[in-house]
Amino acid sequence: MQTAGGVSACLPIHSDLDLVWVRQHVRQAAAQLGFGLVEQTKLVTAASELARNTLIHGGGGQMECAPVAGGGGRGLRLTFSDEGPGIPDLDRALVDGFTSGEGLGMGLGGARRLVHEFTVDSRPGGGTTVTVTTWLPGPPRPREER
Repeated sequence: MQTAGGVSACLPIHSDLDLVWVRQHVRQAAAQLGFGLVEQTKLVTAASELARNTLIHGGGGQMECAPVAGGGGRGLRLTFSDEGPGIPDLDRALVDGFTSGEGLGMGLGGARRLVHEFTVDSRPGGGTTVTVTTWLPGPPRPREER
């Protein structure tokens, strides 16, 4: 996968104010790449959930945002990383309703449903990295004659 043109950034996540900057940057980057309002909203929602997890459960970290190209398409990749305690039971953490805090338990599972690609690398005591990618829709295919 190679980086495509657009807005790339590495943003710190250490406070509630940083969460606001993450959301604003993701919306601007998605708009610049040509994502429609619905896809922008999905990406911003996923980014908000993942950034909040990075802050609350990981003790802070960073988000890397980069436009990508591959397979004939363009997209936006977001990587959230921290050096926190890790996720002890990833399968359980991805189940809707599971929470290790006082939230609704929709963070990881909800974010996974809002994007096209979703990966988590987490080891107890070794931090967590969550990478998500959303691809721009391709041009509409011509209608087939019947």
